[in-house]
Amino acid sequence: MIRIETHLADSPLTGQSKWWGEPDMPEELVWPTVMVRDEDGESYDDPLTFVCQIRCADIAPFDPHELLPHEGMLYFFAAIEYFLGDFDTPAYPGMGEWKKEFFRVHYSPSLDQLHTHHLKYPNGTQATMPAEAISFEKSPKDDDGLRLLGYPYIEDVRQEMTGWLSLLQVDESDRWGLTFHDSGTLNFLITPEDLRQRRWDRTTCYLFSF
Repeated sequence: MIRIETHLADSPLTGQSKWWGEPDMPEELVWPTVMVRDEDGESYDDPLTFVCQIRCADIAPFDPHELLPHEGMLYFFAAIEYFLGDFDTPAYPGMGEWKKEFFRVHYSPSLDQLHTHHLKYPNGTQATMPAEAISFEKSPKDDDGLRLLGYPYIEDVRQEMTGWLSLLQVDESDRWGLTFHDSGTLNFLITPEDLRQRRWDRTTCYLFSF
């Protein structure tokens, strides 16, 4: 298990591990969206929230069994605007296991020719939260907080998704205004076999709240 700590930064952290901000991806990887319908019945593609990117070389010292790649970059996106306070968003994925369109995991095996993918409001201002730097440390147990690998911290999720590993655990944060209803976590989950095969397309997301 690898614990994640985030730190305020004064730069966009281009090409580095970062939480929030804008993803630095190859041109062939596009910012994922979910099709939603507004209150007037009009459908449109709503960009998923960019959660974080993990430069895989940064986690190599904490992953001796090479469960994760040790080169390239992993990217996580999810429809969490509602849980960041945008209660009018039509992209609300609900509780339990999410449908595939509400999250995405991308991977680039190379760090060459990465380009920052920008997301702006119609007035030209940045539509993402400021990027925060990430540091990693070995975690001895399946605890709470932000974490890579291991099993979900909440027992109900472990029982419901027996045997699935927590590829990424997202916990609540007062500083970000991130809350999962009363109290909960969001887990990107993957089976050990799919992780070995690097089948990021078979990841699922599970939201639990007490």
